[in-house]
Amino acid sequence: MNWTKTLYFNFKKFPFAIAKKLPVFFYGKVKFTSITGQIEIKAHIYKGMIGFGQSYEMNTIHRGTAEINITGKLIFKGRMQLGKDYFIFIKKGAYCELGHMSSLGSNGKLICTEKIILGDYARLGSECQVIDTNFHQMIDTKTGTIYKMSLPIQIGNYNFVSNRVSIMKGTRTPDYCTIASNSLCNKNYSSFGENILIGGVPVKLIKENISRDWEGEKENLEKWLSV
Repeated sequence: MNWTKTLYFNFKKFPFAIAKKLPVFFYGKVKFTSITGQIEIKAHIYKGMIGFGQSYEMNTIHRGTAEINITGKLIFKGRMQLGKDYFIFIKKGAYCELGHMSSLGSNGKLICTEKIILGDYARLGSECQVIDTNFHQMIDTKTGTIYKMSLPIQIGNYNFVSNRVSIMKGTRTPDYCTIASNSLCNKNYSSFGENILIGGVPVKLIKENISRDWEGEKENLEKWLSV
């Protein structure tokens, strides 16, 4: 438990009535490059409901590379967890919303320059990256057309995203979507419908009528994610 960063963050970013409840916990070493952005919790507030660097996975060692840089707007819609050694960047003017019981596993990366929304129970595994920008301007060398550098990302409710998945600009997934390991997402997959398994580079539909057993796992999720 990193009490220094926990106390500093809560009392720096929230009104006293909220801060004293310590809704956000930090675990392990973390660098605050900037926390000048707007951070809100739009849910019932209680101690330790949001955990940065929380040990809820099999690995137990922090490498000490966690970093947050938040100059835009970050909204928590309920309980949320980030694994160890994460990188969070929310650009000034950008909007990021993290749903209830959403998560980003260890060594995860979230870079928001325009808009990123994770739905309720959007569970992302270790080494996933969610990036809504190309970082550099791209052009059509024949026509001179300038391509848009960033596009919003929206991950649906009850999405199970396995490890090492890259979710790039323009990605949109339906509710009850499972994404296989090492996949690349860069399109709107809503037309595939719910209860689907997608995967590949780039992603394609693999199987229909399949879902993580969310109801069967709810008790264990509550157990392992509680402070």
